[in-house]
Amino acid sequence: MRFAKALVLFAHPDDAEYMCGGTVAKWCREGTEVHYVCITDGSAGSNEPGATREQVRPVRAAEQRAAAEILGVSAVTFLGEPDGMLEVNLDTRRKVTREVRRIRPEVIVAPDPSRLWSGNGYINHSDHKAAGALALSAVMPDAPTRLMFPELLDEGLEPFEVPNLWLSSMEPDTFVDIGDAIEIKLKALALHGSQGGADSESWVRERAAELGNQAGCEYAEAFKAFRFVDDEEEE
Repeated sequence: MRFAKALVLFAHPDDAEYMCGGTVAKWCREGTEVHYVCITDGSAGSNEPGATREQVRPVRAAEQRAAAEILGVSAVTFLGEPDGMLEVNLDTRRKVTREVRRIRPEVIVAPDPSRLWSGNGYINHSDHKAAGALALSAVMPDAPTRLMFPELLDEGLEPFEVPNLWLSSMEPDTFVDIGDAIEIKLKALALHGSQGGADSESWVRERAAELGNQAGCEYAEAFKAFRFVDDEEEE
């Protein structure tokens, strides 16, 4: 499926590339206007002794902008919430809703808020779960409801019903063949040098190959897709 405009909503710099970098590259190549909205500032992304949030924050932002540029993303917006402390509250819901109403995307791509862990070796970051929950709140009730955040009306941001939501789920029903985009996904991840992005190449290839096997292609990314308008409404 092709979309004219997409919003990728995520918690930290590099989340988008892991989640859907190949899909983003394909969409941009096909003419989709892709917008990134990074909710946190990435400032907790270092375990180096002596590192401070003030030092880490601009590094993560620069890495994210470089990765987005190589994929063809149209714009990157940072909402500036403190990394590791993301909460689902009225303030963060308002911030996300502002961007959804401003951008008015045909699809939002976001993390699955129900994902708690994976296998026996991974516990999902609380910020990832919060980012997914914020995406769901934007879809319903925040972005489409006029009486939610009326102050946004004063900014000229009218209600907007999101037509499609794609969650990066462990139980997907929608696959994107990224065989012709896996290399640029890896190049984008490698630009997150402070996070050792290049070191994850083998894992990324392996995961994409697993999903490709399910989809009947070499490499894939996978999503749980929700559609909230029928074809007649869209026309």
